[in-house]
Amino acid sequence: MIRKLTKDDQELLMALLRKEPALNLFIIGDVENFGFEQDFMDLWGEIDPADGRIKAVLLRFYRSYLPYADGPFDVEGFAEIIRKDNDIHMISGASEVVKAFDGEINFKQVKQLFFAELKEMNNKISESFSSAEPIKKATVQDVEAICALTDTIEEFESSRNGSRTSLRKTLESNTGRTYYIEREDKVIVTASTSAENSMSAMIVGVATHQAFREQSLASRVMAQLCADLLHEGKSLCLFYDNPHAGVIYKRLGFQDIGSWTIVNM
Repeated sequence: MIRKLTKDDQELLMALLRKEPALNLFIIGDVENFGFEQDFMDLWGEIDPADGRIKAVLLRFYRSYLPYADGPFDVEGFAEIIRKDNDIHMISGASEVVKAFDGEINFKQVKQLFFAELKEMNNKISESFSSAEPIKKATVQDVEAICALTDTIEEFESSRNGSRTSLRKTLESNTGRTYYIEREDKVIVTASTSAENSMSAMIVGVATHQAFREQSLASRVMAQLCADLLHEGKSLCLFYDNPHAGVIYKRLGFQDIGSWTIVNM
């Protein structure tokens, strides 16, 4: 049986989501930050009639949908909910879950990313960094300086227009943090988190100025950022589609745990 979830279901929902806190950081974060009574967000759960547990969940966040299940689930039932939405923009989630909707929903464009998780740092790599400029934690006053760097990075072009607003909102809401190194009053390397919640966080926005690459600066900032979050008891995850970047992350201790699929409607 599929039904709308309410705050009375939060404990049962978290019992499902905490099985894979990295994969579920978006749903966990949205529930912790916004609850169940928002017009931009809905949650449906498939209830196991045998024991009453929630075996699968579907999140709508604005125009995007994110399904999760830890086993077989009612694909047709969730697909019927999605098909009723005439304003849907995207479906995303663990590839094996999203793939189950193939044939039920027409996809226009499919993008697949590697999904990696960090539970334990490779201390050898962090010990290899020589001490130099201090690594700083950003405040809202640093937004312009950080975005002045990311504006120069080709990979950030698609998100450039809203980058300042997004970063400022993340820092103000404490749903993410940004670390950086500067030289001559200019930010030369940065790394951030987003979707932080009580269990997990996602690494995003890793960038190094073109003139300062191949100096392990991004790895150094990443190592500090990850160490601080692990110390807080959070698991870390990230998406990547560049094998070269994947090598860097794996040196820190990240391990591939699957793939993430984004489909546009």
